[in-house]
Amino acid sequence: MPEPERLQSYTESMCAVLIVVLAGVHSQETSIGQALQRLSEEAEIFVRVAPKVIGQEIMKQKARRPPPRFRPRIGKDAHQPPPARYQTREIVSEYGYSAFQESPESLHEFRQVVSVDGRKILNTAKASRLLVMGVSTADDKLKHKLLRDFEKFGLHGAATDLAPMLLLFTRRQLDNYTFALEGKERIGADSALRISYAQKAGVAAVTLFTGRQATRLPLQGHIWVREEDSLPLRISLAVSTLEEDKRFSRTATIDYRLSSHGVLLPVSVSYLEQGEGATTVENQFSYEGWRMFKVDAELKFTFEEPAPAPAPVKR
Repeated sequence: MPEPERLQSYTESMCAVLIVVLAGVHSQETSIGQALQRLSEEAEIFVRVAPKVIGQEIMKQKARRPPPRFRPRIGKDAHQPPPARYQTREIVSEYGYSAFQESPESLHEFRQVVSVDGRKILNTAKASRLLVMGVSTADDKLKHKLLRDFEKFGLHGAATDLAPMLLLFTRRQLDNYTFALEGKERIGADSALRISYAQKAGVAAVTLFTGRQATRLPLQGHIWVREEDSLPLRISLAVSTLEEDKRFSRTATIDYRLSSHGVLLPVSVSYLEQGEGATTVENQFSYEGWRMFKVDAELKFTFEEPAPAPAPVKR
């Protein structure tokens, strides 16, 4: 082949490769853009609708107990750390969302405990009414009381406010993150796109309490959206810290499902805390029985059970 023709053929080949690469980049940008638009829409629906819905939460915790402060040991055992001891708990609660007056845009989890390790605390009907009274009131004192009452059950490292993680991705907050498409995975029966996210420098949304000290940490993790319509299916987060020269990692995964009430609600949450390669806390949350409630002027509560749907709801 003459040199000019060879050069023309090479140029055409390179142009074809460049077109394919650019088409792939455009396709990825389109996929991420569609996913983020749907994600932010679902987050904004959650802000409006979730405070009107309550359900049942079952929390199962396996937590490492602190070693005894003083225990005489002799022989070779004196040079070995004491074996890890774990405590397991199961708490069933009526569960819902509300905000405090000073930050109406931030929803928090609220619970009214029904049973602890199989021991009945309240009947479900009474717990539901007390919870609805708490989440629907404008009195922040009652909401703080709900939080304090839950803390009295002595859970170790009970990470809270994980299920509303969806709210980190409202439209006005998307610019706080960088996103990248990482591929496809299956979430149950659905084909899903996996998108990584990381908070930009100077932005931190996770508050970690160690004793009385609060530390703000940047977020990173993944978002899975259904390939066919960009419906968010799962969100994960991961943070790592150095505490007293020990490396600790904390990870959480929240699975969502579009409910018959028209809002994306959690199905399950898993939380794992590890230090020096050993698990210190493992929490598993599951959710069911979502009902929408109404409050009349005399503080009487009515619940609307969702009508059974023949197929999953899609927008």
